[in-house]
Amino acid sequence: MLLMGGKSVVDKKLLVLDQASQIETADGEVLTKLYKQNRTVVSIDEIPQHVEDAFIAIEDTRFYEHSGIDLKAIARAIYRDIIAMKKVEGGSTITQQLSKNLFLTNDKTWSRKFKEIMAALYLEKEVSKERILQYYLNTIYFGNGIYGVEAASQYFFNKPIEKLTISEGALLAALPKAPNYYDPVEHPERAKERRNLVLNRMHETGMVSTEKVVQIQRKTLGIERGNPEKKPWMNSYIDLVIQEATEKYDLSKEELYQGGFRIVVGVDQSIQESSYEAMQNDDYFPGSTKGVEGSFLLMEEKTGRIVAAHGGRNYQRGDLNRIHVKQQPGSVMKPLAVYGPALDLPNYKPYSVLEDKNRSYGEYQPENYDNRYEGQVSLYKALQQSKNAPAVWLLNQMGVDYAKDYLSKMGMNLSEKGLSIALGGLQEGVTPMDMVRSYRSFIHDGEMIEPHTILKIYNQNGELVSHHEDETKQIFQPQTAWSMTRMLQSVVEDGTARAGSYSKALAGKTGSTQHPMVPGKTNDAWFVGYTPNYVGAVWMGYDKIDKDHYLNGGSAYPTRLMKDVLSKMDHKRDLQASFVKPDGVEDVPEPIELPVIDDLQGTLSFGSLTLIKGKLTWTSSPDDRVVYRIYRVENGQDAKVGEVTGKGSYQLDRVKLFDEEVYYVVPYNPLTKLEGEPSNRVKVSLDW
Repeated sequence: MLLMGGKSVVDKKLLVLDQASQIETADGEVLTKLYKQNRTVVSIDEIPQHVEDAFIAIEDTRFYEHSGIDLKAIARAIYRDIIAMKKVEGGSTITQQLSKNLFLTNDKTWSRKFKEIMAALYLEKEVSKERILQYYLNTIYFGNGIYGVEAASQYFFNKPIEKLTISEGALLAALPKAPNYYDPVEHPERAKERRNLVLNRMHETGMVSTEKVVQIQRKTLGIERGNPEKKPWMNSYIDLVIQEATEKYDLSKEELYQGGFRIVVGVDQSIQESSYEAMQNDDYFPGSTKGVEGSFLLMEEKTGRIVAAHGGRNYQRGDLNRIHVKQQPGSVMKPLAVYGPALDLPNYKPYSVLEDKNRSYGEYQPENYDNRYEGQVSLYKALQQSKNAPAVWLLNQMGVDYAKDYLSKMGMNLSEKGLSIALGGLQEGVTPMDMVRSYRSFIHDGEMIEPHTILKIYNQNGELVSHHEDETKQIFQPQTAWSMTRMLQSVVEDGTARAGSYSKALAGKTGSTQHPMVPGKTNDAWFVGYTPNYVGAVWMGYDKIDKDHYLNGGSAYPTRLMKDVLSKMDHKRDLQASFVKPDGVEDVPEPIELPVIDDLQGTLSFGSLTLIKGKLTWTSSPDDRVVYRIYRVENGQDAKVGEVTGKGSYQLDRVKLFDEEVYYVVPYNPLTKLEGEPSNRVKVSLDW
């Protein structure tokens, strides 16, 4: 009858104990634990005999003799309570305590006590003494949110249970009676007195000799709490790990906090900390008022491993993680929505000529940020200088749907149908994760990779249950990717991303958006870029958009922040100095700057009585690729008479001695096939 009743009380599923999961680095350093009850389950074989003895001596000396309840102990407890005129001793066995801890409440009723006895009798029949003791030692509460002897050992002595001394084991056994009252940190004298009582009980039962007890009782408690370093810089990364575990690996929050998993992640703590420090620096965040926010993401380009991530400047666990918050991207969209897709077409190259005019497309009229227009400009220069008019013109030539197909392949499914996509004018925006994922295609032969934090997941038995597998997708042609890298490198060296200092290879793009309520002020500021080994993104702005919240600066600030983080990384690990051209692609020549020629001169020389020669000279460009076209004005008509490459002179073989001839020189760019400004004009004739 009692056994049958015990069977109804015992829920065997509860014998699978909740256990803290831990997130750790690739080299085994524990970053944090996730738990409802901070417990690390250990087997009975890992627990020293003297630790087992200590608990048995103080809690249940006849543990190995009774069958779940100890009538002698109950009688003794009742007798001592009567003598003391109050309750001074409990009569519950270890098995009863385990039954109460696992299956019942703490209600002090006869009904609950009867169920406890039934459960204890049933457990003794179904489970071995060793397993019962193992369950018990893994479920005891030690205060401070600590459950089980292993977690308690780590908390109070900073070492595993298997290394505890007799004194330390006795102290742990002293605590469960009243964990807060006997807390050895808060109340060391009470704890020592209780520990010594445990040692006396061990001596009384023959577990420890008199000499040993006397020797140990003279010792201090020996508390050596591990001082877990507070790492606020890890908060955002840990939340990313939890999100990835639930979304990608289908682990519920309950499983994560109770399942005892070991989750190995790809964080680089040095980069994570240094980028956190940069995010704390107010000099990078020029806001109109307090509360300027930001996000930072850095990924290893080869593997997609996220090495550093911050979803906010002072991110607390559970906060809004801006790594996944959509923001208006501004010009960081141009490489993805316009120039990359264009270069995949056969009729566009880095030095293809685009229209650069202030024109309208229906009601949409994009303007260059400086309101200056060149009429025609190379694709290379349009990207380098982040010109708006050429980007919109080019998107209009290609077609919006063509560009959106590329963005969809990158995981950005936009509802917009207009040309504003070229400039990052979006209804919902994009996330820093979107940007890092997509820009990776430029550094890796056109191939995108899915960023990830988790490398491996082990269950509580140490078995590998999941591991990361690369998720890649070809976005651009390899030639396009390399051409974009060369052009984006020029953006950093000579274009809009010149701010800040970083001496090694870096390619990237800036972006900013105008504040909708405050003219001339910035709402969002971006830098997205990559080195030969890493891809990163920085966003800055406010969560709140109103007339009182705006940035007093633009994309120079996130650009400087990223460069400073990279410089610190370079100081520690010597980052790669240059990009390496992949096999099978053509390099992109450096752009040609056409000179302004204002010193053209013409002279005459006599070759013979019948031959008179002329010579034109001018100051040539240091770039010997510049072509100089020679024009003659005769009878009101301009005619090209020749050209030279890389030289500052031209020989006129035949000159009419008595006719006035006017010449001028026009520099020509063989890359863009565009002419520059004509030089001054000179007359080549004899003066009488």
